[in-house]
Amino acid sequence: MSDPALGLSMLGLIVVVILLGFPTAFTLMGLGMLFGYVAFYDPTQVWYANRVFDLMVQRTYGAMTNDVLISIPLFVLMGYVMERGALVDKMFHAVQLAFRNVPAALAVATLLVCTFWGIASGLVGAVVVLMGVIALNPMLKAGYDVRLASGVITAGGTLGILIPPSVMIIVYAAVAGQSVVKLYAAAMFPGFFLAFLYLLYIIGWALLNPRVAPKLPPEATRVAVPPWTQALCEAYGGRMFTALGKALIAPAKALLIDRDGQRVGYGDVLRAFAYALVPLTIVAGTLALVWWYVVIHQQAGAIEAVTAVEQLGSPDLPPDEPTDAQKGPAPAFYWWYGAIALGFAALMARYYRRMSAERLEIIRLLTDAVAPLGLLTVIVLAVILFGITTATESAAVGAAGAFLLAFHARTLNWKRTKEAVFLTAKTTSMVCWLFVGSAIFSAVFALLGGQALLESWVLSLNLSSLQFMILSQLIIFILGWPLEWTEILVIFVPIFLPMLKHFGIDPILWGVLVFVNLQAAFLSPPVAMSAFYLKGVAPAHVTINQIFAGMMPYMLIVILCMVLMYLWPGLTLWLPEYLYGN
Repeated sequence: MSDPALGLSMLGLIVVVILLGFPTAFTLMGLGMLFGYVAFYDPTQVWYANRVFDLMVQRTYGAMTNDVLISIPLFVLMGYVMERGALVDKMFHAVQLAFRNVPAALAVATLLVCTFWGIASGLVGAVVVLMGVIALNPMLKAGYDVRLASGVITAGGTLGILIPPSVMIIVYAAVAGQSVVKLYAAAMFPGFFLAFLYLLYIIGWALLNPRVAPKLPPEATRVAVPPWTQALCEAYGGRMFTALGKALIAPAKALLIDRDGQRVGYGDVLRAFAYALVPLTIVAGTLALVWWYVVIHQQAGAIEAVTAVEQLGSPDLPPDEPTDAQKGPAPAFYWWYGAIALGFAALMARYYRRMSAERLEIIRLLTDAVAPLGLLTVIVLAVILFGITTATESAAVGAAGAFLLAFHARTLNWKRTKEAVFLTAKTTSMVCWLFVGSAIFSAVFALLGGQALLESWVLSLNLSSLQFMILSQLIIFILGWPLEWTEILVIFVPIFLPMLKHFGIDPILWGVLVFVNLQAAFLSPPVAMSAFYLKGVAPAHVTINQIFAGMMPYMLIVILCMVLMYLWPGLTLWLPEYLYGN
């Protein structure tokens, strides 16, 4: 058998052995060592002098000295601390009340919490199991179709591995030699866009067939309003926001109101007013951040770069034309920014004019349940995207912040901390062994000529860029049925990477398409891990076939999202190009 044939046999054998249930990392190492021993075999030397042992040491050292991998244990620790210490049930209750008037309110709340919780933790299994425990039974008791209830949990739970910070993106960055920061920026919009498509599907199905998601009874949507806030509205008249403003200026009437057997204090009124300002603070802060980055930060950076360089040569030469960064944003930006700001101002004015005690209580519930975790996630992503810290440093910030939030919520004890640390060590060691096995396997595969043979075969097909894109993504989509995303990334993705340059395909765009494509790996039988995670906590009458049926439409949505991403590359590439240049 020729060396290239040995390489192809090696590639086919790895799939068979993995399907038989052998551990992926040790299977990669074992086959790599076995076929490498054959490739390096020299009958004139003793068996232990085979160069495959040198290759094993070199590739292991190279994989373990990869700086990109340092952020993996920190992000994984952040996720496990969040899973062990945070309160998902309170978040689900608050979001469900906020969207109680939307069709399929429980399913919408489940998807939003899955998305948000997945971003914070990045753990697919943990999110699916937690939401299966918290949200599945309420949806089934409310009369929701089993397919809708199971599908939204399994599909929503996989979004955490796509939207940054994501371990899958770090693994691809290490395999492809790409920037983690650019990949994070590129995956941001497609991840949220896919969640938006899921949301449209859920609401559309509920509107077309209300029987799959019956309207919740009044007692399930009633908000428990503290009596003293209602009394405050009656004492000062008008809506809640106006009453709070008057109470801060003239607190005499407010201080006479009874609250659980005690008088209402000025601090209670001030705290309620602070909760009321949360929506305005979020909107104003977002607009201010955009203005700072686009108008102030960009121009300041450009001016600093120019003035820091001493002019050389003849002083009589005319000055260079100012660059786009020095000129500032285009005039269209100011028009768009002004229109959006006015629209938000009108929306905020309408919202506060109609604010009731019930809405204030919902804001309080959302703030207490979502704001701390949301603030930590925004900080972790912002410091990465704006170049303030590296991915590893931001992961350390996230892990430390997760501990602080868990301690503040008083939900993390020594036992849970130990579990989080042990699970982090287990997951990290699994990823590291995968990289070692992949490094040995890919080196031997290339040595045998398997990589060159596949490249020559693909190039002989005379494919266009679009045809190669479809072929590569189709192969990854099919491989997602029997294999997990880790195996696809470390074994098969490196086969396609050298061909991207020939077809003129951006590895950032192709990589994000792979990330979205791998969402289907969690939703495609027979190895649909999300389905088995959910089945483990679902009631006995919910069958695995019903869960599979609920997941199938989301696979089609994943394909639709990939098509739109290819037709509109700006959805993926605009943010990294704007932040870091072309």
